[in-house]
Amino acid sequence: MLAAFWPEGRTRRQRPRRPSNNLWSERDAIVITYGNSIEDGAHKPLDLLHDFLRREMTGVVDGVHVLPFFPSSSDDGFAVMDYREVDPALGDWSDIRRIGAAFSLMSDMVLNHVSSQGAWFTAYLQGQPPYDRFFMEASPEDDLSAVVRPRTSPLLRAVTTAMGPRHVWCTFSHDQVDLDFRNPEVLLEILRVLRLHIDEGVRIIRLDAVAFLWKAPGTPSIHMPQTHAIVKLMRLLADYATEPVILLTETNVPKAENLSYFGRRDEAHMVYQFPLPPLVLHAMLSGNVRYLRRWLRAMPPAPLGCAYFNFTASHDGIGMRPVEGILPPEEIAAMIDCVRDNGGLVSMRALPGGGEAPYELNCSYFDAMRRTFAGEEGDRIARFLCSQTIVMSLEGIPAFYIHSFTATENDHTAVAQRGMNRAINRHRWSYPALCARLDDPATAAAQVMAEMKRRLRIRARQPGFHPNATQLTLAPDDRLLCVWRQSLDRGQSIFALHNVSAETVVIDAFSLNLIADEDWRDLLSGEAIDPDGTIAFAPYQCRWIANTG
Repeated sequence: MLAAFWPEGRTRRQRPRRPSNNLWSERDAIVITYGNSIEDGAHKPLDLLHDFLRREMTGVVDGVHVLPFFPSSSDDGFAVMDYREVDPALGDWSDIRRIGAAFSLMSDMVLNHVSSQGAWFTAYLQGQPPYDRFFMEASPEDDLSAVVRPRTSPLLRAVTTAMGPRHVWCTFSHDQVDLDFRNPEVLLEILRVLRLHIDEGVRIIRLDAVAFLWKAPGTPSIHMPQTHAIVKLMRLLADYATEPVILLTETNVPKAENLSYFGRRDEAHMVYQFPLPPLVLHAMLSGNVRYLRRWLRAMPPAPLGCAYFNFTASHDGIGMRPVEGILPPEEIAAMIDCVRDNGGLVSMRALPGGGEAPYELNCSYFDAMRRTFAGEEGDRIARFLCSQTIVMSLEGIPAFYIHSFTATENDHTAVAQRGMNRAINRHRWSYPALCARLDDPATAAAQVMAEMKRRLRIRARQPGFHPNATQLTLAPDDRLLCVWRQSLDRGQSIFALHNVSAETVVIDAFSLNLIADEDWRDLLSGEAIDPDGTIAFAPYQCRWIANTG
C-alpha cells in the first residue's frame, strides 16, 4: 500500500498531520460544476470553465469541484471508463492543472463501480488477470432481500465471461459494475489512482458512493465495517502526505450513519450535510423554520480536524432519505406536490422486501422557489437568496452549484433528450448566452450572481464564519432561522438571522442578548443595530448582526 500511494521518488511526512482547524478558514467556499456546464462549440469546455471561474469566481470562492471529468459511458461521468485520463471532449490534464493552480481543486474518486464499457470490465469478461477478480459477483439464489439501494433496477446483471456465465453486482445501473474490494489488488489500484490525482493538483478527494463499497449477501451492504476500515486507511495515507489532502465522503443517508464517517477523527475530514437541501427547501416553501431549527439544534459540532460540507443544490436531486424521521409524511407530501407544481420531478428508490419510496426531488433549486405552499409566486429571487445565505451562515464550508450562481431554471428539454430526471438540473449553458445574461442587470442571473458574490465576499472577512466557529441556534420567531456564531478566539460574534416567510417580522433586539457596550451592525445592510430597540425583517431578508467586521 505504501508503494502504491508513494511510488519510487515520492516522499512522505515523517509524522502524521495531526487533527486541527487549520485546513480551512472563513475564506473557504466551493463552486460545484461539470466540466462541460459551459460550452460554445469552439473551445474546450474546461478552457471555458477556467475563463468563467477567473471572470466570476476569483475572490468569491477558493475551491472548485469539477464533477467527473474522465471518459465515461453514462450517468454524466459516474460510469468511469478510465480513471487515468481526462475526457478529451472536455480537455486534458493541463486544463485540470490550470484550474488547480488557481483554486483548491476537488475531484471524484468513484470508488464503488466502473463502466461496463471500460477496459477493466472488458478484461474481466475475457478472463484476463488481474481483472478477472476485480468485480463483485453473486448468485440469483443468494439472499439479497436486505440490500439497501438508491435505484429500482435489478441488482444483478447476467454476463457471459471466458470463465462461464456470471452475475455481477450493479448497485446503481447495469452500466456501472461494482468493484470487489475483497480483492486487495482492487484497493491497490485505487490508491495508485488517488496518487495520480494528487500529483495532478487535486487537493480534495470526494469519495463517491463510498457507503456501498463493501457488500455481502444476507446483509444491507451499506456502511459495512470493512468500508469504514478502507476510509480509515485513506485518511492515514492523507495524514502522511506532504500535500494537504482532504477527504470528503458522499453519503446520502440519515444523520447517525452520515456522522459515522468522521470516525474518531480518523476517517473523513468532511461529510456532506445532506439534510440541508430538503430542510432549507421546506423552510422556504412553508415559511416556517421549526423542522430545520430542530435538526440544527441536534447537530453536534464537527470534531477537531473535521468540518461539515454545506450545500442546497448539486448535480443530483434533492435527496429525501436524510429527512426520514425529521419531516412528517404530510410535510414531505406537501414538498413533493409543490415541487411538481414548480415544474420538478420525483425519482423513486426500491425498498427492501419490495415497494418504492421517494428518493429525490429533481428540480432546479431556483425553480423550486417559484411558488410556496401558500401559492405565493412573488419574491422568488429574494426567497432563493435567503436559502443560499442560510448555507453561508452555518458551521461548515459552504458549497454552491454553478446553476445556483446563474439562477438556472428547469431544463425539461434535456430530460426529454436524455431520458433521465436528473438532467433537469444539469443544463449546459452556451457561454456567449450566459455572459450576455450576466452582463444584463435586469436578468435574474445577473441579480443572483451579483448578490451572492457580494455576500460571499463579506463572509470571507468574518472570523465568526470560520467553519469550526461556535454555533448555537436561537428561536426568536418560527419565521426566522437564527444562529449565533462566535470566532475561535471569541473576538467576534455574529447573529445570522434569515426571514424565510413572505411576512414582515419584527423582534426585540433584547431577545438576541446583544452585549450593551458593543457596537452592533448588520454586515449585509450596513445598518447600525440598537441593542435596546427592535429589529425589522422584510420578507426573506437576511441580517448578519456582528460586533466587529
